Amino acid sequence: MGKYKNDATDLLKYVGGKENIKAVSHCVTRMRFVLIDDKKADVKKIESIPSAKGTFTQSGQFQVIIGNDVQAFYNDFIEISGIEGVSKDSAKDAAKSNQTWLQRLIGNLVVW
Repeated sequence: MGKYKNDATDLLKYVGGKENIKAVSHCVTRMRFVLIDDKKADVKKIESIPSAKGTFTQSGQFQVIIGNDVQAFYNDFIEISGIEGVSKDSAKDAAKSNQTWLQRLIGNLVVW
């Protein structure tokens, strides 16, 4: 277990637990979650985690900014949660179910 064990444990709890996570991935600096219910995420508590630099929601994904150590954080999070991480593209696909019809339409127009 790495140095982010405590922070990863808190993040799991504050996003609403394992049962609230549809998919999890990461990019260069952020943890990317597709949550079943965004309202269960306690943003104030998440932003109080020492490793968290902020949060935002974009395109159906709840994102937690970690910074350059996101890979190590992600590894600890996956180990603690027992959730199998997915690729960034798989997370994007899963997030489509959290988008409004207008967001999906715009996304399709951009791809088209």
